[in-house]
Amino acid sequence: MLRLSQPYRASLAGSLGELREHSAPRARWRRWAAVGVWGCLLAVAGALAYLAAERAGIRSLQQGTLHQLDIYATGLRSELSRYEYLPQVLSLSPDVLDLLRSPGNDVLRRDANVYLETVNAHAQASASYVMDDAGLTLAASNWGQPGSFVQMNFSYRPYFRDAMGGVPGRFYGIGTVSREAGYYFSFPISHDGRRIGVATVKVGLDKLDAPWANSADKVLAIDRNGVVVLSSVAAWKFRTLRPLSTQTLQQLAQTRQYTEAGVLTALDLREHQPWSGGAATVVQIGTDAPRAKAANGGFGPDLLLDSRPVDGTDWKLIMLSDMGPVHAFARTAAVMTMFALVFLTLLVLFFQQRQRIVHQRLAAREALQRAYDELEHKVQLRTEALSEANLHLQTEVAERKRAEEILKTTLEDLVQTGKMAVLGQMSAGITHELNQPLAALRTLSANAVVFLQRGQAGQVDLNLRTICQLTDRMGQITAQLKKFARRSGVELQPVPLADVIADAVFLLGQRIREERIALEQNIEPGLCALCEGNRLEQVLVNLLVNAFDATAASGLSRRVRIVAQRTPEGVALEVHDNGPGIAPEAMPRLFEPFFTTKEQGRGLGLGLAISAGIVRDFGGLLRAARSTLGGAAFVVSLRNGHCEIAHD
Repeated sequence: MLRLSQPYRASLAGSLGELREHSAPRARWRRWAAVGVWGCLLAVAGALAYLAAERAGIRSLQQGTLHQLDIYATGLRSELSRYEYLPQVLSLSPDVLDLLRSPGNDVLRRDANVYLETVNAHAQASASYVMDDAGLTLAASNWGQPGSFVQMNFSYRPYFRDAMGGVPGRFYGIGTVSREAGYYFSFPISHDGRRIGVATVKVGLDKLDAPWANSADKVLAIDRNGVVVLSSVAAWKFRTLRPLSTQTLQQLAQTRQYTEAGVLTALDLREHQPWSGGAATVVQIGTDAPRAKAANGGFGPDLLLDSRPVDGTDWKLIMLSDMGPVHAFARTAAVMTMFALVFLTLLVLFFQQRQRIVHQRLAAREALQRAYDELEHKVQLRTEALSEANLHLQTEVAERKRAEEILKTTLEDLVQTGKMAVLGQMSAGITHELNQPLAALRTLSANAVVFLQRGQAGQVDLNLRTICQLTDRMGQITAQLKKFARRSGVELQPVPLADVIADAVFLLGQRIREERIALEQNIEPGLCALCEGNRLEQVLVNLLVNAFDATAASGLSRRVRIVAQRTPEGVALEVHDNGPGIAPEAMPRLFEPFFTTKEQGRGLGLGLAISAGIVRDFGGLLRAARSTLGGAAFVVSLRNGHCEIAHD
């Protein structure tokens, strides 16, 4: 066994503790990742079990539903087939044939009415009647009752047109006279090869859907247009599964099939596929119950839709079965599957944990010895790495200091370049300012010579005094230019803002007068800022030139306002204009070098970047905002400086 001295043992213990601290987050992350993966697998298993159970439940439910539909369809077809033969029997009656050959004979009409009444009573139909080839009813079983069909014309009905075309008619609709729904059978009546009339039997089907109400499922019969004609739910009768097209509504209006039922409103039906997929169709029908609305968004529970056509008709039987038991069965299967997986997982984890403990005991001794051996090597490597990192850090610090010096020198050069650019822009105005005094000096000097020759000493003295004043004025102009162009370092001291503003306005005075710019000044007395006056003057000149350029494009009366005031943080120097302002998309890049909103050739995009750097050197901030004049406003925030004010 390797034995180490006491210092090495302490170092080894510390290193092991550090290794455990570094490995703990990774182990914790792996455990959470494993739990997450296991949870996902558990959820997937539960979902698959739910889908499989749902599909099996739907198949079982469909088997029972289709069997019930077969029974209902057979019963409906059987009921209708009882009356299919009856119109043909009526067409063979001698009383009916005699009446059609002699429609004006009252005796024949009475005999036909009695015959139809007798046959209808034995057949237990709703009504039996005979029409001529124009659709006029000549005799009817209800001839002696109020609302008799006699002398009523039904030529607009499809069953009449089918029979006159030689085809037995089938039609379901609401009677325009009796206001009762029924199924109509018609058959053509012929004589000597010519169709002379139509025999019709109306059968009421209300009693057919009465047993459906006792079913736990919802049963309904629809015609080819999707109109519910029979239903176990009375409120659904004469409603549609889906909104009808305009063409279908026009056809129904022509045949007056459901005219007496009012507006054929559609059921609020929503169709979707079950989670398990397959060919099954699940629907939800809207409900007005407040509790159902709150629980399921205004729709009823899921219903499994199965349908079966009715032979001999254009009808279709539909059964809507409650999917609640299927969902409950699927949920139970999913929960049981998840519980089984949890149990198996815990059992596997138990055996794995026992094996892990045994392996850990065996591996602990080997790991401890390896840790002792590796510790000294790791300490040596870490010492070398720290030494190398320290050397690299010293080199990087030296490089950054050189970069800062280069950056400071470059910024000073840019500041001086900005000054020269402003001086170049102001050269025309300054030349104009100097030309006027020079011209006046020439004129006054010539006049002084003339006055001297004439002996007018008073005029000579006046001319010489005026020449002195003009010389002083020219000296002020050149002195201001020298002061502005002088390269200066950053030596922060209290500077009166009123003097800085006055010098900047003096430099730009010629442009202000020539371009007729209304310059407003709102300067709080006694304001001093901690800065370098010459460089702050350059910032103000740059901001004023930008404001003058902005107002030139506005097309309005050009206004620029200078505001100097105290703030809670110090002092603020503001330049406002009534130009077009700054676009929102340009605001984030406003102080970037070489970014400009002026036209090409009007600027390099360095003025604001240089000005912002100068203000930062003062420990202040330059920002842009929306001006109360309608254009842009640039605000220079500086620290407050305390000026010594001389008193008389």
